Amino acid sequence: MKLITEIMEEKALPIVDKIYNDGFIQGLINADLSYEAVEHYLKADALYLENFSDIYAILLAKSNDKDEKNFFLDQINFVLNEEIAAHKNLADYVGRDYQEIIKGGEWYPSADHYIKHMYYNAFAFGMAEALSAMAPCPWIYKMVARKILANHNLAEDHPLKFWVEFYADGLVDVVLTEYYKIINREAEFMSEEGKQRLIKNFLESCEHERRFFNMSYTQERWELEV
Repeated sequence: MKLITEIMEEKALPIVDKIYNDGFIQGLINADLSYEAVEHYLKADALYLENFSDIYAILLAKSNDKDEKNFFLDQINFVLNEEIAAHKNLADYVGRDYQEIIKGGEWYPSADHYIKHMYYNAFAFGMAEALSAMAPCPWIYKMVARKILANHNLAEDHPLKFWVEFYADGLVDVVLTEYYKIINREAEFMSEEGKQRLIKNFLESCEHERRFFNMSYTQERWELEV
C-alpha cells in the first residue's frame, strides 16, 4: 500500500511541469526574467518566509516530541537566516540591495491566499494537516530546480545558477523526510475523510506555488486599494 505522501506527490507531478514551463522559471533559466518580476517576488516572498517561520513556531508548540521541536527550531533558523542567500542572489541579479527591495513588501492577492491556507490548517487541524499544506513549498522548489539542472547545463557565470543549486540541494530531501514522517504517522490514525484532506491540502498548495510565481511574473496587485 502506498504511503499518503507518495499519493500526494504522484497527483501533484503534472503541476511541476506547468511551473517549469511558465514564464517565471523560463525567464530564470534564460536569465532574461524582468527585474520588476524579481522584485515583486522578493517583496512577497520575504513576508511569506517570515510567516512560514511563525507557522513552524505554532507546530513547535503543538509537538510533544523533543526531536520534532528541535527540527522546527532548525527550520525557523533556516528560513529566517539561511534561505536569505537565495533571495540575495536574485537581488544581485537585479543589481539592488536586498533590504531596499523588500522594505516595500506587501501581501499581493495570490500570496495572501496561500499563507492563509497554511494558517487555517495550522489552527483548525493538527500537525499533519499543517505540514501537508506546507510541504509543497520545499517540494516544488526542489523538483523545479532539479528539473532545470537535468535539462540545462547552466554556465558558471549564469547569474541565477546559485538560486537553482540552492534549492536542488539534498538538504531539501532531509526536510521533506521529516515532514513526511510526521504526516504518514498521523495519517495511520485518520479516517478516509482526514486522509483526503491531507491530499487536498498538498495539491492546493502546489497550485498556490504556481500562482505565486505567476503573481510575480505579472506583478499582480489588488484591484482595489485602501
